[in-house]
Amino acid sequence: MGFIVFWIFVLLGLFAIGGFFMFRKFLKVLPKEDGMSTLDWEEHYVNESLHLWHDEAKELLEEFVSPVPELFRPVAKQKIAAKIGEVALADGASKIEFKHMLEGYITATPKRDHKFLRKRLTELEIEFSQYEYLFELADK
Repeated sequence: MGFIVFWIFVLLGLFAIGGFFMFRKFLKVLPKEDGMSTLDWEEHYVNESLHLWHDEAKELLEEFVSPVPELFRPVAKQKIAAKIGEVALADGASKIEFKHMLEGYITATPKRDHKFLRKRLTELEIEFSQYEYLFELADK
């Protein structure tokens, strides 16, 4: 009897964890006040800024997402690329520059991962002290 009760709790826990992540994905698909969802906006910014990307920027984006596990890398790549594109488009840039890359990378990274982000930027020997204010602005 104890064995069955144990597996009931294990299965309930696993279902709760899976349901939590499915619910988070569901919230990203829901349209906001403007009629577009978070995922729609990400896709919009990626498509609108596609012509601004050059080989060096693409390589740096690959470096940014390289620590992310292979399974989640495409999602992280799209989220970061969308934020970089949004920053570049708002700046009216003719191509994506290093400052757009850093600002987009920092603001696209959730606040809970900022410690790791700082470590990663230090490993890549990237000076980010002038972007410290972005760590405070990020609320995701």
